[in-house]
Amino acid sequence: MRRYGRNADEDDVRVRPNRKGNRPRTSIRPKHEDAADGMVLTVDRGRITCLVEDRTVLAMKARELGRKAAVVGDRVSLVGDLSGGKDTLARIVRIGERSSVLRRTADDDDPYERVVVANADQLAIVTALADPEPRPRLIDRCLVAAFDGGLEPLLVLTKSDLAPPEKLLELYGALDIPYVVTSRDELYDGGAADRVRAHLAGRTTAFVGHSGVGKTTLVNALVPEERRRSTGRVNAVTGRGRHTTTSALALPLAGAGGWVIDTPGVRSFGLNHVDPSRVIHAFPDLEPGTEGCPRACSHDEPDCALDAWVEEGHADRARLYSLRRLLATRERHEGD
Repeated sequence: MRRYGRNADEDDVRVRPNRKGNRPRTSIRPKHEDAADGMVLTVDRGRITCLVEDRTVLAMKARELGRKAAVVGDRVSLVGDLSGGKDTLARIVRIGERSSVLRRTADDDDPYERVVVANADQLAIVTALADPEPRPRLIDRCLVAAFDGGLEPLLVLTKSDLAPPEKLLELYGALDIPYVVTSRDELYDGGAADRVRAHLAGRTTAFVGHSGVGKTTLVNALVPEERRRSTGRVNAVTGRGRHTTTSALALPLAGAGGWVIDTPGVRSFGLNHVDPSRVIHAFPDLEPGTEGCPRACSHDEPDCALDAWVEEGHADRARLYSLRRLLATRERHEGD
C-alpha cells in the first residue's frame, strides 16, 4: 500500500473522477440580464406561447424555476431564440411578481390549488338567465375567488330575452357589483359587445362561466379579428388544431388597450384554497366591525361582533347577509 510522505505533492493524490461530467457543481444561477420581457398568452401541455414585442414565441420553462408554473397573464423573462420562427424554442427564466391570481380547486376537498390566470384586473362572471338556468352558488363561488385573488368582479347576464334579470340581480344588489344585461340577438348585432367593452377598456379581464351561457360567443364578438389572428399564430407555433377553449387564452382588445382572457367552461369551482378571513376585505364597510369578534370568528356565530356593528347603523344588514352567504358557499356545493 502506497503511503505519502511529508514531501508528497498534488501529483501523488488520487482524484476520484466526476461521474456526471467534469463541470464543477455550483449553486450560483445565471442572472440572464439580457433576457427579454414577455407575456404568457396560453399554455398547452408544457408549451408556453408568449408575446414578445409584436411576436408570438414558443417557450419552455427553465429547469431552475423548479415547480413554479407559468400561467396565462404572467409577465415573464425569456432567453434563447426569440424570433418566433418555425421549430424555434425559447426558455422562460423568470416569472414576475403577480398583482392578482384567479385560483380554484377541482372540489372543496381537493388540496391541489390551480392558478388559472395571473395579473388580471377584473373577473367577468358570465351566466345565462335561462337555458341553462342560473346557478347562484357558482356565481357566489366565483365572487369569493375574485375577492380572495384581488380581482374586481363584473356580472354579465345573457339571454335576457328568455327571462328577466331582476330576480337574480336582487341577490347581489347589496354588493354593488357592476353588471351588464344582454340578449341573444345582441350577441350577433354588436350591441352586447359594445356595452361589455365599455367595462374592459385599459384593463385585463378574465371571463369565466359554465358551458352554454354564451361566454365564448361573447368573447368572439369582443375580439373577432384578434381571435382569428391570435389563434392562428398560436396554432402555427404549437402545431395544434383550432382553439376550442380547452385552455385559457389571452387576446388583445383592439382600440381599447386592454386584454380579454377566455377560460375553459367550468362545471365546479372549488374553494379549498380560500382563507375565509380574507373574504372580509371585500367588505370595507363591515371590516372595522370585526375588531370585536372572537378569535377565528366565522362571522356567523352568536358572539360575532358584526351583528352589533350593523345594529349601530355602521352598515346595511343586507351587506352582512351577503357576506355570510358568500362565506357559506365554501361549505356547500354549487348545486345546493
